[in-house]
Amino acid sequence: MNKGAGQSAVLFEDTPLTLDSGATLAPVTVGYETYGTLNADASNAVLICHALTGDQYVASVHPITGKPGWWERLVGPGKLIDTNKYFVVCSNVLGSCLGTTGPWETNPATGKAWGTSFPVITVRDMVKVQAELVNHLGINRLMMIIGGSMGGMQVQEWLTTYPERLHSAVMLATAPRHTAQNIAFHEVGRQAIMADPNWQDGRYYEHDEKPDKGLAVARMTAHITYLSEDALTAKFGRNLQNRDAVTFGFEADFQVESYLRHQGSTFVDRFDANSYLYITRAMDYLDIAARHDGRLADAFKGAAHVRCCVISFTSDWLYPTVENKRIVHALNAAGVPVSFAEIESPFGHDAFLLDVPEMDHMLTGFVTAAARTNGLNPETGEALHD
Repeated sequence: MNKGAGQSAVLFEDTPLTLDSGATLAPVTVGYETYGTLNADASNAVLICHALTGDQYVASVHPITGKPGWWERLVGPGKLIDTNKYFVVCSNVLGSCLGTTGPWETNPATGKAWGTSFPVITVRDMVKVQAELVNHLGINRLMMIIGGSMGGMQVQEWLTTYPERLHSAVMLATAPRHTAQNIAFHEVGRQAIMADPNWQDGRYYEHDEKPDKGLAVARMTAHITYLSEDALTAKFGRNLQNRDAVTFGFEADFQVESYLRHQGSTFVDRFDANSYLYITRAMDYLDIAARHDGRLADAFKGAAHVRCCVISFTSDWLYPTVENKRIVHALNAAGVPVSFAEIESPFGHDAFLLDVPEMDHMLTGFVTAAARTNGLNPETGEALHD
C-alpha cells in the first residue's frame, strides 16, 4: 500500500497505546499534514478530523490521486479557516492507510503485514492517537476542533475524553452512535470485501491480487448513502450512458451506473480493503452514551467551558437532523454552550464537503468568535496580551 507523502511522527515508543479492546500497540506511526504557523503561546491550533475514506490531505494535493485537498475550499491562506492566522493540523486516523499504523503495515512480531490480526479499534482509540500527536507538536490546548461525519464522531470523543484540551468544537452531519440501518450498510460493504476471493482472509498483501472488486462494491454501496435522491435525480435521472437505447444486457446502460462504477474503480487505487473493514467497524462500535449508563449528556459534563457548533443538512438521510439534535440536546443538558442550524441543501450527507453558503456563513462567525474568546486577534491569529 502506498504510504503517501507528507509528515510522519512515531508515537507511543516508551509507553504502548492501550486500545479499548484491551490490546496494545507500540510504536504507532502517524501520517499528518500541517498548514500555517503555530503562534508563540501555541494558542492558534485547529485540528481537523477527517471522515471514513478521507485522509490528512485536507488542503494539499493528494500524493496518489493528484487531486486537490478534500476541504481546500475552506482551508488555506485567506480562506474560512485561514492558515495565515491559524495552525491547522490534520492526521490520518489509526487503522487507515495513508501513513498511519493499520492492518496494511508490518507487524513487528511476525515481519509480515498485520492483515486481520491487527487489533480491532474504536473511534476513541483514534482520538487517543490524535491527542498524542497534538502533544508531540507542542500543543496543550486546541483553539478549535472540527469534523464532519466520522470526523464529527471524533470531535464528540474529544469532548468526552479530553474536554480540558478544547476551547471550541464543530460537528457537521454526524451522530452519537450508529442506527441499525447505518450498521447494515457497513455490513454489506464488509461482506462484499470478504466475499472477494482475492481477500484471502485478509492476507492479500502476500499475493499479487487485491480484493479490488469487493472494495469497489463496498464503495459504491456507501457512496449511495452520501447522496440524496434529489441529487441523484438532478444529476443523472434515467439518462443513458453514451447510447440511444438500452442494450438488454448488464453493461452500464444508465449514467448513474457508470458513475458508481467509476467511484468504485478509482477508490481502490487510494484505499486499503482491510482498513475499510476496521474503520467501518470502529464507527459501528461508537456509542458514547453507553459508557455513561446511556445518558449522552453525562458524557459531555466535563465540557461546559467548550463553545460548540452543530450543523445538519435537510437532505442528509445517513445522519439526519434528528441524530444531530441528539448531540445538541445532550450538550444543552450538560450546560455546554452550543449553536445549531439545520441547513437547507439538496446534496445529501456530502453537503458538508461542498459549496453551501449558509454553512460557510455560520462557520465564519463561529471561527471568528472562537479566536476572539480564546484570546487571539481574529485579524492576525496572534495572542492578545494585556
